[in-house]
Amino acid sequence: MPLIQVLKLFTQNRVPGQLIIQMTDHCNATCPQCGMRVTEKFQRSTLEMDYIKRLIDAAAAKSFQAISFTGGEPLLFTNKLADLIQYAGQAGIPYIRTGTNGFVFRNPNKFNFLKRIHNLAETLAQTPLRNFWISVDSHVDATHEEMRGFKGVMRGIEKALPIFHDRGLYPSVNLGINRNVGGDHTRFYAQLANMSDKSYLDGFENIYYKAFCRFYQRVIDMGFTIANACYPMSIDVDEGKKGLQAVYPASSVDNVVRFSNQEKMRLFKALMRSIEEYRSKIRIFSPLCSLYALIMDGKQDTTAYHANPCRGGIDFFFVDSKDGATYPCGYRGSENMGSFWNIDIKRFASKLHTDKCTRCDWECFRDPSELMDPVLKVLRSPMKLLSNWHKHPLVRRFWIRDMLYYLACDFFNGRKPMKSKRMAHFRI
Repeated sequence: MPLIQVLKLFTQNRVPGQLIIQMTDHCNATCPQCGMRVTEKFQRSTLEMDYIKRLIDAAAAKSFQAISFTGGEPLLFTNKLADLIQYAGQAGIPYIRTGTNGFVFRNPNKFNFLKRIHNLAETLAQTPLRNFWISVDSHVDATHEEMRGFKGVMRGIEKALPIFHDRGLYPSVNLGINRNVGGDHTRFYAQLANMSDKSYLDGFENIYYKAFCRFYQRVIDMGFTIANACYPMSIDVDEGKKGLQAVYPASSVDNVVRFSNQEKMRLFKALMRSIEEYRSKIRIFSPLCSLYALIMDGKQDTTAYHANPCRGGIDFFFVDSKDGATYPCGYRGSENMGSFWNIDIKRFASKLHTDKCTRCDWECFRDPSELMDPVLKVLRSPMKLLSNWHKHPLVRRFWIRDMLYYLACDFFNGRKPMKSKRMAHFRI
């Protein structure tokens, strides 16, 4: 999208659109944090190719800039996925993403492993795919492999990454934050959940800070150059979470991803600390300004800074694999918006003023919403932005640092290598 069109969007209180298409809910992993794991008994579904292509056409017609193909496990349908990525690129969508639970990297010692990975890397490299993520749940190899049900997969990923890099693809590691991220060190706290005394929370924050640091070091050693973190995808009974009815089954009620409100605040603090320590060594997508906003929201203090409303259902949308219907996000499953191509995007331009949703922590929508808001304000109400930044100088500081960092990271372009000299400026 030309810069002049982007600026025009911003002046209309809009940001470039993002569409997440759950192409399938078929999966072959055993992840306890996901309702689509292979052991779950329900009628599986996959959207038809023609239907998905119609979604892509509609997204292009609405000038959407980003499409994510998610699952289930998209690589169960590799050829279909590659065709859809090609189709989206030809339709003019510049930011195309997809990922895997990692099953393709199992059995790295089998005679045909390298051939399979070469073929996969070649298939994806020939498409306009911009970002390809691989899920890793823990810095402890055995813990991750136990959770996923894929023995030997960590070694397989290590062997595969240089093959992808040789073809100009730089996969990102995707951590779904959970209580097993640090192996037994963090799993212990699952038995102490909902405790709120300060000594417990101090210990909780420190143990997770160390676990996140070890995670980043482990994936750097494996060869990753980009990292992202999915905030805990659980449906809680907290006051602020009422009214949510997840349509995306990757959310869970399992204790492995359930945290009390006070634990979440400490979890985000621990993540912030580890990101500041490691963001000069690996491109970490999670923005500090968004994590800070989540922490402030958790305080439930009317005088504290509040996160910017999520743009889910305004500029960002989720399409479910079961019925092909559109939803504001994966959590607001009671708000069926019908067929995506019938949605009049322009009429939602003022909806954010009345529908100020911050009920979930889905980073796919919350992070870009927080990042984009100052850009919108500087064009529409600069004095309001300056006043807000004057009251909350840390917000200003984190946002500016994030934007400079994103520039240094080529906005996390997975078709470009990491530029170490640029990254060095963010060393603390």
